[in-house]
Amino acid sequence: MSKSTLDLIDTAVITGGAGGIGRAMAECLIKHGKKVIIAGRTESNLKKTSEEIGATAYYVLDTGKTDMVAEVSKKIIAEHPEVNCLVNNAGVQRPFQFPGVQEDQDYSFDLSKADQEIDINIRGPMHLTVLFLPHLLEKKGGIVINVSSVLGFLPSSVINPVYNGTKAWVHFFTLNLRTQYAGKVKVVEIAPPTVSTALHRERTDPNDNSKEKNQSALTLEEFITEVEAGWKEGKDLIAPGPAGAVVSTWQEVLGQKYENATAS
Repeated sequence: MSKSTLDLIDTAVITGGAGGIGRAMAECLIKHGKKVIIAGRTESNLKKTSEEIGATAYYVLDTGKTDMVAEVSKKIIAEHPEVNCLVNNAGVQRPFQFPGVQEDQDYSFDLSKADQEIDINIRGPMHLTVLFLPHLLEKKGGIVINVSSVLGFLPSSVINPVYNGTKAWVHFFTLNLRTQYAGKVKVVEIAPPTVSTALHRERTDPNDNSKEKNQSALTLEEFITEVEAGWKEGKDLIAPGPAGAVVSTWQEVLGQKYENATAS
């Protein structure tokens, strides 16, 4: 049986930690006696959350800006050398309809928001991971936790193809990271299903992921209960609620093929 991830964590940095899934994970870790540092874009939200949950510190960080990621990462490591866990949670999901899908749709298209989505969901965690890895290796037992999505395994929500693609990237990035650092760094992937958070804020109906409108959606309490259980069991891949069946199918069909292909 794998060693509990909770036993390995001393101090965790959680991006997107002021609300939603990030805050839920922060509260869970604090409940288990861990130190938590939260990072995010809005200082007022960070300050409020930090005071409410008893976070060790907070840092203003836009993970879509790589220069800022480098600067803040260096500052966190210098001011909190006890950090031994990075949680790449910050992300954004935006509706994206390709030009010409609707007959009256203008073919001119603004890709700036899609570019920003890629910056936040891909470049952010990639840069953070690379910047923190030397420090985590020094800790001899460092942990990287990446939040992907069930949509990275099955892109069934066709309204947000860019998001789906970025989360597929997170999944495969995490797989390869785990393989490369086997025995050196614990690498965990969390693949949430629909969870009742503010992730859909840019949709026509921003509340379509609420329990009232989507019975398959998980509440934050349901989500974190399964994540906590996965951490206790030392799982490398945690897929709460409805995501479990999708991820299990992927594992059965392709997981073993991957293990065989990468075995040395």
